[in-house]
Amino acid sequence: MVRAIEQEQEIHRSRLFPPHKGTRDATGHHARAMSVDHANGDWSLHRTNDKVAKSRLSREDGKDKHPSDMELMKERFAKLLLGEDMSGGGKGVSSALALSNAITNLAASAFGEQKRLEPMSPETKARWKKEIDWLLSVTDHIVEFVPSQQKTNGMNMEIMVTKQRTDLHMDIPALRKLDAMLIDCLDNFQDQNEFYYVSKDVDQSEKKAMDDKWWLPTVKVPPEGLSEESRKWLQFQKDSVNQVLKAAMAINAQVLSEMEIPDSYIESLPKNGRVSLGDSIYKSITVEFFDPEQLLLAMDLASEHKILDLKNRIEASIVIWKRKMTHKDGKSSWGSAVSLEKRELFEERAETVLLLLKQRFPGLPQSALDISKIQYNRDVGQAILESYSRVLESLAFTVMSRVEDVLHADYAAQNPSQATAKKNGFRHSSPVMAPENFSSPLEDMEKLASPGTPCSMTLSDFMGWSLDPDLKKDLGGDELLKDGDGKHMNKSSNAGTPKKFSYIEKLERAGGLRSPTARH
Repeated sequence: MVRAIEQEQEIHRSRLFPPHKGTRDATGHHARAMSVDHANGDWSLHRTNDKVAKSRLSREDGKDKHPSDMELMKERFAKLLLGEDMSGGGKGVSSALALSNAITNLAASAFGEQKRLEPMSPETKARWKKEIDWLLSVTDHIVEFVPSQQKTNGMNMEIMVTKQRTDLHMDIPALRKLDAMLIDCLDNFQDQNEFYYVSKDVDQSEKKAMDDKWWLPTVKVPPEGLSEESRKWLQFQKDSVNQVLKAAMAINAQVLSEMEIPDSYIESLPKNGRVSLGDSIYKSITVEFFDPEQLLLAMDLASEHKILDLKNRIEASIVIWKRKMTHKDGKSSWGSAVSLEKRELFEERAETVLLLLKQRFPGLPQSALDISKIQYNRDVGQAILESYSRVLESLAFTVMSRVEDVLHADYAAQNPSQATAKKNGFRHSSPVMAPENFSSPLEDMEKLASPGTPCSMTLSDFMGWSLDPDLKKDLGGDELLKDGDGKHMNKSSNAGTPKKFSYIEKLERAGGLRSPTARH
């Protein structure tokens, strides 16, 4: 009876689940892929294929794990190859602009929340170093042909070999060093305990002093202020970061100056420099006795918009004058009311004002000319140099501003009655700063080079850049602001005459903002 019931169940199971042809048991017969259980009177199915279960579980576990470095790198470079056009329709941006945007976005995600003087988190620091290495690896394959000597069968033969492009070979290591210096500077604040930050959600009485920086946490120092040792150490950090800022600015300005001016920008320019500048600024630049400092003091620079508008006007006039001097626009100069020498003089004066403007307001947004150059640039190497130096310049400016916040809090603790007046003397994160509160480039460099300053070694010395001997000569402030029509400004057409320095060269030589000549 029992055997009959078991046989009946076996026949019933075989009808429900026929044998699977792909599997055999140990005796050589076909084994069923499914087994039937009737415990508690219910039918249930159980998979016997362990490989299928294992592969399914491994896929599920893989979803929970973080993507590997290889997968991240594939994703990054896939977006670069697509030119940020994920549809693949060929409507993406150029490779140069895609790389520039990638470096900018990476820096924004890594440094965008740097609101305190504290080390970066280990995860953020590792991600920045890893991904910036990926993006900079493109420069290893940008080469140029150079002649080289090769011996073949005892004969010297000159052949052409490839090496990394000169500008990348010099500037990428320099920028990497500046990058490391900024991260090390933040790491130096690991063990400091003399100042701290309070949440930005404190009561209104404590936020009055930070009305212009309401989005930042408030710096708190001891009631009697910082110790003398900490104060000197903070000043040293500020001076060091200031050197990094100037070096990054110099590299960025050099790269931007070498980029081609797009035709779309040229077509949007007015017909002459006077229309671009306006009558008042044009008269200040073309006056017989030119003083760039006085010109800026007379300008209304109360807002970021006005400063940027002045910068755009000056850059447009410089482009117009340069094009007319080289006759690139194809127009005849017979009917021009301004001689070639005068136009060259005006162009140099405008460049002087522009350089002073960039020094006093380093946090300004990019000008219309810069944006146009970056947007239409097709040189991948220049795009990487420009974006990398720009993000380092931005980070250096941020770190220096945070140090100045601490120094201001220290001064406010020691001099409560004068804190408001002194606050205007500090540079802060807002790029709109009163010009009269700033010393000239000469005074800044004298201050940095003074024996009492712990940062007397310049960045060029630190990084091993070789400077020309004549660049080490000190120039006085009266020579810097000499009459624009004086003998130092008139360029002679005779190549045999001694070299004369323009306003720009004098300012760069005195202010130390010129990138080392060995790089270019």
